[in-house]
Amino acid sequence: MERKARRLSKKSYYVSRIRKVARLLFYRRHSIPGAKGWELRRKVGSDYPKIVKLLDEYLGKIGLTVKVVFEEANPPENPTLEQYDKARFYITLKDDLTADEAKLVGWRIDDLAALCASIAYIISKGGKAQRKELEKLLENKMPDWRVDINLNRFVKLGYLIEDDNEQIYLGWRTRAEVDQKKLIDSLLEAETKTSV
Repeated sequence: MERKARRLSKKSYYVSRIRKVARLLFYRRHSIPGAKGWELRRKVGSDYPKIVKLLDEYLGKIGLTVKVVFEEANPPENPTLEQYDKARFYITLKDDLTADEAKLVGWRIDDLAALCASIAYIISKGGKAQRKELEKLLENKMPDWRVDINLNRFVKLGYLIEDDNEQIYLGWRTRAEVDQKKLIDSLLEAETKTSV
């Protein structure tokens, strides 16, 4: 009887922790979704990576996953608690969106194309590009006023990062949501089809 009570109390412990982590990750604060590792540690304790893993398993049943985005461009293989504390935890879709689902995201198709072109261009330039170069690229396909709005929006939403020297890099959200290899492969495949 005592063992069963301990098992139930352990289960209720994890359920309450999973709920806290889910609430932190689902609800937005400011314009940035998700939470930093140190926020999770403060709310649920130092075993939060284990709690996140349990939440991820649960969310996997409904097509969602918890992405961990580290500050470094190349994520560590066996992250330390300190590295997890600096990382951003973010809930996203486990699988790719279908064309019908993409319409429901709330982005215009030309804005999505501008984001894809920006990401692909930055990747092709080794991970960084001057804002002027990106503006010139996008101005070939859309009005000038829309280019500035889009680039500012991409930076604000975390898809791109801009420094004081107007250098633009891939943001944490691109690393979390975009399969960069798949994007480049799709663009190359489309280019091959149009050139044939």
